[in-house]
Amino acid sequence: MISKIKMMIASSLVLISMFFSATSVAGGLISIIVNDPSNPYWFTEGEVAKETAIKLGYEANLSAHKGDTNTESKLIDTAIINKSVAIILDPANADGSVGAVRKAVDKGIPVFIINAEINQAGLAKSQLVSNNAQGAALGALEWVQTVGEEGKYAELFGAPSDNNAATRSNGFETIITQYPDLEKVAKDVANWDRTQGHNKMQSMLQSHPDIVGVISGNDEMALGAIAALKQAGKLKDVVVGGFDGSPDAVDAVRAGELAYTVLQPVAVFSEAAVRQANSFIRTGKTGADTEKQLFDCVLITAENAHQYIKPFVLSE
Repeated sequence: MISKIKMMIASSLVLISMFFSATSVAGGLISIIVNDPSNPYWFTEGEVAKETAIKLGYEANLSAHKGDTNTESKLIDTAIINKSVAIILDPANADGSVGAVRKAVDKGIPVFIINAEINQAGLAKSQLVSNNAQGAALGALEWVQTVGEEGKYAELFGAPSDNNAATRSNGFETIITQYPDLEKVAKDVANWDRTQGHNKMQSMLQSHPDIVGVISGNDEMALGAIAALKQAGKLKDVVVGGFDGSPDAVDAVRAGELAYTVLQPVAVFSEAAVRQANSFIRTGKTGADTEKQLFDCVLITAENAHQYIKPFVLSE
């Protein structure tokens, strides 16, 4: 009997030890991989994630793939070699990033996706993204209200490899097609880039000098379009709408050059992703009910731009 009791006590001590090990041990390296920090949106994403990781007691390594899946794969390899305890990843490609994520997961490193989804559920521990459909509807409604219910317009489309581009474009379409006298005469890919937005807008103006509006999948492309419209002396006649809530875009809203921008709460979900990683490292659970988590966007216009208190944050 005594020997059985000793065995039971020993087993209990092992379980208790395992429990406290799982629930209290933290620290180590969190690798954060974003797209391109030259874009203020992705810069904020990376910096907020890094600051949160350090605040929670981790080392943090921040790197960028700039939309290239080969670079992304190498950065994942580096994260594995460095024995990362978690990876925070803004994926380069909805389909093309799946293999890199799987590589990390197979090595026992949990991956937390931010901003852009991958097209496979059950691989990452969490996927935290803006509610792009909701944000696109907000923006399109404001755009129609500002442009009016008739006229020719153009659309600047983001990177085709990013699901967010199609989701926003489809959201715009759902709203604008309810107004049959609004005619889309041009649509072009500008890959989230300001310079490409400028160049594509110049080409569109040559073919369609009579457009009354431009709706853009992000702020950088919209700001490029504004520059082209200024050069052509047409900005006062064309309504431009953006998406992201970047500092430059909010300044353009305040200046009356950009009709609105749709703020993505990137600072909020970047912090949340690191906190979920911390929770998973400590307890084996993220603390979230679902893998995919949507964060609603906020419309910024001239009326509420004064509430923009720091990058990608609108005060209550």
